Amino acid sequence: MNKSSTTAALRIVQVRCYSSYTYAQEPRSFIWQDEENRIKSIDKAWQEPGSKLFRVTTEEGKSFNLCYNLIADKWTAIEVMD
Repeated sequence: MNKSSTTAALRIVQVRCYSSYTYAQEPRSFIWQDEENRIKSIDKAWQEPGSKLFRVTTEEGKSFNLCYNLIADKWTAIEVMD
């Protein structure tokens, strides 16, 4: 992640996601600054050791990186400026 492209600190967030055969297959919405943000599109999804990561665009057109930490069982998010 390019540090110059971020606008906010990493925050722990609540995420509502689709889960079928495994947890956190596809995030659907998340709480950011006390407001629910519905996800319009998942632009990129990838895995790193112990984490599932998603670059998403909200219905309002904002971009975020969402990360699910499998060990801690926590989601974090950071807003990204393109």
